[in-house]
Amino acid sequence: MAEYKLMVAPNGARRTRADHPQLPVTPEQTAQAAAACFSEGARALHLHVRDAEGRHSLDAGRYREALDAVRESAPAMAVQITTESAGLYNVEDQFTCLDKLRPAAASVSVREMARDAELAARAYALCAEAGTEVQHILYGPDCIAQLRAWYQDGTVPGVMRDAIFVLGTYSPPVLAQPRGLAAFRDAAADMRLNWTVCAFGRHERACLLAAIATGGDARIGFENNIETPEGGLLADNAASVAAFVQAAKAQGHTLKEC
Repeated sequence: MAEYKLMVAPNGARRTRADHPQLPVTPEQTAQAAAACFSEGARALHLHVRDAEGRHSLDAGRYREALDAVRESAPAMAVQITTESAGLYNVEDQFTCLDKLRPAAASVSVREMARDAELAARAYALCAEAGTEVQHILYGPDCIAQLRAWYQDGTVPGVMRDAIFVLGTYSPPVLAQPRGLAAFRDAAADMRLNWTVCAFGRHERACLLAAIATGGDARIGFENNIETPEGGLLADNAASVAAFVQAAKAQGHTLKEC
């Protein structure tokens, strides 16, 4: 039995309402999803925003609009922005987003930051100065090795120990499997990370249950998966959260009120 934290990622950078009619893309839709997911037990939101054409955006103004909407609908929910590039943005764009917003929390891809080591160091220093809680996005052991090197040379402050292990991939589509967690845990065993797992595809629930059973936290939502374990469509993000919380409770795990 374990205690765990639960974050919801309701949209991501790539899916649209053509993929699922309940996938939120506007600030209002995201705010509604946040409130519904909070009611089911998710206490944190991983926030993506879109431009006028529905494409992934790092625009600070759009983020502010969405942050305001979520604060109104779910005032007790913690919000983490993302700096993910989704193949559209460079490190300078990611740094600018962080600099303009100075958010309470942000996810930052180690692999993407490594494209410009000098700017990466400035971005992590900026986050330290602003008090931004950084969650390192780690796609595999290579990312963990890079993060380890950056701890050693001071690029990443040693206090920034939050990370998310990404199981599976969206494109090309690779279904996550619970057994994939072992490579991450082995590679990071001595790094004192506070780690969370997200997982692409219909095995998401099994992967997240494996994560919390072995000391991690969970991130669930339509960014990574829109299907039930049997392959049908989930009704919406709140239904996904509710089903997972129930499954975790059945295994004796307790949801933290964070």
